[in-house]
Amino acid sequence: MLFLIIVSIIFLYIFHELYWKRRNLPPGPTPIPILGNLLELNKLKPGYEAFGKWRKQYGPVFTFWMAQKPFIIIASYEKLKETFVKDGDTYVDKQLAVVEKQRLGQNYGVLDTNGEMWSIHRRFALTQLRDLGLGKDLMQEKILMEVVELFKDIDANSGKEFDLPGLIDRSVGNVINLTLFNKRFERNQGDEFAHLKSLIDDIRDVASKFRYFIQFLVPWTSRVIPGPTLSEKSREKRNKLDDFFYSQIDEHQKEIDFDSHESFDFVEAYLKEQRKREEDGDMETFSRKQLCAMCFDLWIAGLLTTTSTLTWGISYYLHDPKIRKNIHEELDRVIGNDRLITTADKNNLPYLSAFLNETQRCANIIPLNLLHMTTRDTVIDGYPIAKGTGVIAQISTVMLDETVFPEPFHVNPDRFLENGKLKKVDEVIPFSIGKRQCIGEGLARMELFLFFANIFNRYEVLQGKDGLPDLDKSKDNFVIPRKFNAVLRRRYQD
Repeated sequence: MLFLIIVSIIFLYIFHELYWKRRNLPPGPTPIPILGNLLELNKLKPGYEAFGKWRKQYGPVFTFWMAQKPFIIIASYEKLKETFVKDGDTYVDKQLAVVEKQRLGQNYGVLDTNGEMWSIHRRFALTQLRDLGLGKDLMQEKILMEVVELFKDIDANSGKEFDLPGLIDRSVGNVINLTLFNKRFERNQGDEFAHLKSLIDDIRDVASKFRYFIQFLVPWTSRVIPGPTLSEKSREKRNKLDDFFYSQIDEHQKEIDFDSHESFDFVEAYLKEQRKREEDGDMETFSRKQLCAMCFDLWIAGLLTTTSTLTWGISYYLHDPKIRKNIHEELDRVIGNDRLITTADKNNLPYLSAFLNETQRCANIIPLNLLHMTTRDTVIDGYPIAKGTGVIAQISTVMLDETVFPEPFHVNPDRFLENGKLKKVDEVIPFSIGKRQCIGEGLARMELFLFFANIFNRYEVLQGKDGLPDLDKSKDNFVIPRKFNAVLRRRYQD
């Protein structure tokens, strides 16, 4: 009798796992108990091949199980438009980080909030980025100032081998720090920036480890997996970053002129809005904790994504003599000297712009995109989807769609050119799509163009003695920046 009960329980469990819980969802790979389809993702790092294989097998809409949670994967551009663009409100919410809620008591910022809190602060951030010069000459001037400072550091190492990504890191960090705090890291503050960058890298490295990925998705496993938990590993680093942000906020609080209508940085604008709302009786929407979280979101997103793309782009440049030749020929023909290149030159540099597009497509730095969830019951591809179900805009699969991009893993800027002019390709969506699209897209695009164009115009970039940068992504769960040494030589003599 006991044997029959045990066999029945096992049968019912297998029946539930393999059929019952999946019966009303789009087809997809068969999940294993507890882990779902995560082992396959870990086996085929960073995930491109797994999602590409599943798209071929199940179509552009399929179900992917992250532990015990089903996520509907949207893996074609047309389906992305149908869902995240035409019906954006249904997919605007995000599955929030339990770790952050445990650390702070509730979720803050724009990456880990939903509803009115998210909507108000996203709109505020976009408005302030625009007012601070995004899309105008003011923001370009800040970036070009960092380009000039970068040139000074490079020229100081003329003919020598040095850590080029390290210098680029600080330059990009200065752009976002100027935007947030109107301050840059001077050369004598290099240690401070290096410390902050190391904290961000440590958080990224922790989050990229498979065991912590499991803890994030299945919190109870932290009680049975030996060793420190995800929360414990990341809390100390995050608290130190928060200390830096709070110190900058407190400094602004002391110096700010609340009677002035002009704001010189994001934090100043935020504190003025906070004062205004508190005078109207709203003591909660704009808060010190929320401002700190906003600084973290904007700082880490503005630094990591841009430096990752820049280091991958320079790596692709170093690996391909044809790309180097074409870039330099265009720059010599259009620019002709080592003056600073501005965004006004962009339309006259189609090959360089094509290279930038191809870099973003191939670097593809987000192999698994934002974890959305439905705000109401809906229908996707004919399947009824309940409110609260996870949905992912799988942009990495779209940008590696071989029907749009033949030989998708091959770097080929020519695919973006037609009759010598830059061709728009809708499927290149490195900043995602829909209402959760990256708020820093405009700033990142401007930085990428100005840094790439000016570095390649002024210098010939050569590999260091250790050889070409590693292009293998299969070693890590995340796509991380490339580390390499390079030798830079001036292309024009004074």
